[in-house]
Amino acid sequence: MPNYRRNRVPGGRYFFTVVVHERYHLFESRAARTFLREAFKMVLAKRTFELFAICLLPDHLHTVWNLPPGDSDYATRWRMIKESFTISWLGNGGWEGKISESRRRKGERGIWQRRYWEHTIVDEDDLRRCVDYTHWNPRKHNLVSRVQDWKYSSFFRFVKMGDYDLNWGGTDPIPAWSAPEWGE
Repeated sequence: MPNYRRNRVPGGRYFFTVVVHERYHLFESRAARTFLREAFKMVLAKRTFELFAICLLPDHLHTVWNLPPGDSDYATRWRMIKESFTISWLGNGGWEGKISESRRRKGERGIWQRRYWEHTIVDEDDLRRCVDYTHWNPRKHNLVSRVQDWKYSSFFRFVKMGDYDLNWGGTDPIPAWSAPEWGE
């Protein structure tokens, strides 16, 4: 059995990739995007953290989080987000993928891939790389020809703060970094 190890740094910054079960294009649905937003709001109200950056793609999402000082429990937050979303989604007639016998035994639904990719951000350069990757991802997947044409990300907040020019992302800002696409 694999031994999945997570790095836990109290008050740390983390980059995550979370993937939909069977790579279903779940987030093309307005309802799915709404339920996910509500799940994040609920968890943020109960277990505070800063959602520093986000990009929602049709079948996965990337986020950068800052956890509060002394707190390294991102796993509980992800569990709560996935659980809240799943209850809302299925309760409103949403799609569910095939449930294997293993999933059935563990009481898991067919909405999310079981695990997620986590990267502990080590410094400001690493933070920039993770945020750039997050915002450039729709271009990487050929969903748009310009980053500014993808509306399901925090890109415009970063433009407003002066971190990006509106026309940023004409070329891949981190061409050698592909590890976050775990699950492809």
